[in-house]
Amino acid sequence: MRLPSSDGVEIAVHDLGGHGQLLFISHATGFHGHAYAPLAAVLADTFHSISLDFRGHGESSRPTGWDGEPVDWRGCGDDAIIAAETIAPDGGLVGFGHSMGGAALLMAAARRPGLFSRLVLFEPIVYPQSDPPPDPDTMPLVMGARRRRARFDSSVAAYENYASKPPLSWFEPAALHAYVDHGVRALDPDAPDGEVELRCPPAFEAATFAGSMTNGVWALLPSIEIPVLVLAGAYEDDQPSRIAPLVAEQLPDGTFVGLPHMTHFGPFTHLTEIAAHIR
Repeated sequence: MRLPSSDGVEIAVHDLGGHGQLLFISHATGFHGHAYAPLAAVLADTFHSISLDFRGHGESSRPTGWDGEPVDWRGCGDDAIIAAETIAPDGGLVGFGHSMGGAALLMAAARRPGLFSRLVLFEPIVYPQSDPPPDPDTMPLVMGARRRRARFDSSVAAYENYASKPPLSWFEPAALHAYVDHGVRALDPDAPDGEVELRCPPAFEAATFAGSMTNGVWALLPSIEIPVLVLAGAYEDDQPSRIAPLVAEQLPDGTFVGLPHMTHFGPFTHLTEIAAHIR
């Protein structure tokens, strides 16, 4: 399914299958909705999972006229609202959000009360506003994204590259395959086994990270009254695990659970355990 969003964006929404209550899955920066298909498969006896690709990710388009400036995360909130309202017009969804996807679900819950009945969030990107905000050019995630390799000789070469080094080498194989299979596109449609490039270009991933510190979600937390479970991996100063307990404290019905044996990529490295928390 493809849906119009704000800023001239068209978003892709994916049915990941399963049976039971609808579960809306919201992905991390640089990833896409299909990357969570293995998690959805573990949950298939309990939930019917739906995911989306945020603007500039996966099969969704970039904002009209985007020329490299930091991405305004309010647009990601728009994407989440439009997709969620389409699949559940009466609201009451359960949402699972990872990193950026967690922030987008919090925006959606604040702006559309009743759209979600509860949320499970893994290390949502939510920081208190700093004045002045940090210079994006000095942010490690921005610099790292800009250095990412954008092209590979084939999708097999891309998989082998990611499987050879952390952090993606830590992924369960099904999760890494899902990321690669839907995260690259053939440069020549007539040669699907030839050279491929990332669907989310490094420049757009970097611009998305650049907008993270000014997304405004922290100020919304006290207004979100639904139950929210905030999960986080090991505490690290430069990761959202540092702020996750404080996010739970700011929420009227927030609960924090620490998972110190995981990293920020827990939804790809510990599928069964994350699925148990969602259940």
